[in-house]
Amino acid sequence: MSEVLKTELCGIKMQTPILAASGTFGFGEEFADFVDLKKLGGVMVKCTTLKPRPGNVGIRITETPSGMLNCIGLENPGVENFLTEILPRIKDKMNVIVNISGGSVEDYGTLAEMLDVEGVAAIELNISCPNVKDGGIIFGTQPDAAADVTSTAKKSTSKPVIVKLSPNVTDITEIARAVEFAGADCISMINTLLGMEINIETWKPTLGNITGGLSGGAIKPVALRMIYQVAQAVKIPIIGMGGIRNFSDAVKFLLAGASAVAVGTANFTDPAVTMKIADDLEKYLLRKNLSSVKDLVGGLKI
Repeated sequence: MSEVLKTELCGIKMQTPILAASGTFGFGEEFADFVDLKKLGGVMVKCTTLKPRPGNVGIRITETPSGMLNCIGLENPGVENFLTEILPRIKDKMNVIVNISGGSVEDYGTLAEMLDVEGVAAIELNISCPNVKDGGIIFGTQPDAAADVTSTAKKSTSKPVIVKLSPNVTDITEIARAVEFAGADCISMINTLLGMEINIETWKPTLGNITGGLSGGAIKPVALRMIYQVAQAVKIPIIGMGGIRNFSDAVKFLLAGASAVAVGTANFTDPAVTMKIADDLEKYLLRKNLSSVKDLVGGLKI
């Protein structure tokens, strides 16, 4: 990789602006045979919760036109296991960004504090989860709730706090402004769109959870539109995601206002896709006579 791809986000030095999105890349080590992990901007590892979670029952993934639906249910071994068993194995191999989820504001604060350790580059707040204490409210759909989670996490850690925004809202810029005001260092977007599939032989939902998160190429136009809108509304950097499958997609996200991009569903079809995107992005920058990937950020001409 040449110097043109190097960048920095929230003080994290990155060899490329290409990251691996949480929930699609395990804990990173699973992809070591396909990807030079140190050349990735970072790995947003599998979502971590206070206690181990078995995930949802029944079918949890189904293919859709140009994408997939999933309802994994945040299956993970819990934060204690991550800290004692997993982090020691991976901390020197990549920039580790830990995606966390909680059932209450306090959970996010506790997790952020526990993960304020060497080897963790940043915390990513998954705020598209039910707030158990408040009757099933989704943190990410209400500005005040999103701000509370962000503020609590910021007070509990010295690490950069990245807030992952849900697209399942009326006005995503309202949520973005709220988390920026609450102290977020960065925004990642978009999380999955809520979707559903039906089996016409059984007349039942395909997924065991009835609904799931839609990801993949089908959601790219929605993600691009939302990133463009949020980039006009906030000053903090954005990690763009949502259907990125090649360098051309990555360029579009950067032009729309993202400072870096994360690849998700495409990892399932090609485990080396992040490296291919980085290589092709480097060639594109050199062909355009650009000295840095930063020259693309927000460069959309209206």
